[in-house]
Amino acid sequence: MRDVKVKANSSKSTHQEESLSVKSTPEIEKKYVHRVYDAIAPHFSSTRYAKWPKVAAFLESLPSGSVILDAGCGNGKYLGLNPNCFFIGCDISNPLIRICSEKGQEVVVADAVNLPYRDGFGDAAISIAVLHHLSTEERRKSAVEELVRVVKPGGFVLITVWAAEQEDKSLLTKWTPLSPKYVEEWVGPGSPMDSPRVRNNPCFGLESIPETDVSVKEEKDKNSVEMNHQQEYFVPWHLPYHRAEVSGASASALASGLAKKDDKKGAVVYNRYYHVFSEGELDRLASGVGNAMIVDRFYDKSNWCIVLQKEALNQDH
Repeated sequence: MRDVKVKANSSKSTHQEESLSVKSTPEIEKKYVHRVYDAIAPHFSSTRYAKWPKVAAFLESLPSGSVILDAGCGNGKYLGLNPNCFFIGCDISNPLIRICSEKGQEVVVADAVNLPYRDGFGDAAISIAVLHHLSTEERRKSAVEELVRVVKPGGFVLITVWAAEQEDKSLLTKWTPLSPKYVEEWVGPGSPMDSPRVRNNPCFGLESIPETDVSVKEEKDKNSVEMNHQQEYFVPWHLPYHRAEVSGASASALASGLAKKDDKKGAVVYNRYYHVFSEGELDRLASGVGNAMIVDRFYDKSNWCIVLQKEALNQDH
């Protein structure tokens, strides 16, 4: 195994001059992605152990000695999957990175739109179920550009995202659809939480969830046609009352509006922000990256997936 040292980001001026609007994290991501995963990290990690066969096949296909960068590694379930390669993971969640570190994995806290590696550092990179947590097209494109930037010429990038075209359509009825206007308000400076429209929205109340879901079901059935084109959602995460992390985290989360109590299910419920990808959207996003081409695409387990290859250096003089 070759000795690998992670160097500070020495990206080109064009990368350094990215707009602040892309690098600056929108409030909706801070609250409904970062803070949520920080709060649920141990429980989330305990449910994340199965490896997707196609992700595993991609990693196992890479040459011995390859440096593989996992951007948004979560609890590190893919780190070390190919024992002949060197893995480095990063994630925005410090508690998840701590879990990885305790397992002896090489990890660092970092943002998907600003990876802490020099240009061409890795032989390959993966982004598994990450881009759908980014709330603007500019940030999603920036994340793809970063993945391509940090692999060497000829290197490969695997990206997977949740699909709007879910195999189990009933899942959509369990998610809370968000209007584009609402997301725009959260992406801009400040927070819309003080507006009357949001303050009066039961989705953001601190009270317990009602014992009946009939009214919610009726409302979602009424909007089923619109939901066919819906791409912005809050997806619930149920943290059972018996979990150790509930005692400290839930009181703060409930007070801040980050979570609600569901006594019927015996859980504290957190909302996670998702932008689900429509068919062809990931392809179009990646096609906007000038120095890489799509070499494979597939739909797997309600996810759209692509493999990119970074252009090789031109040998002509």
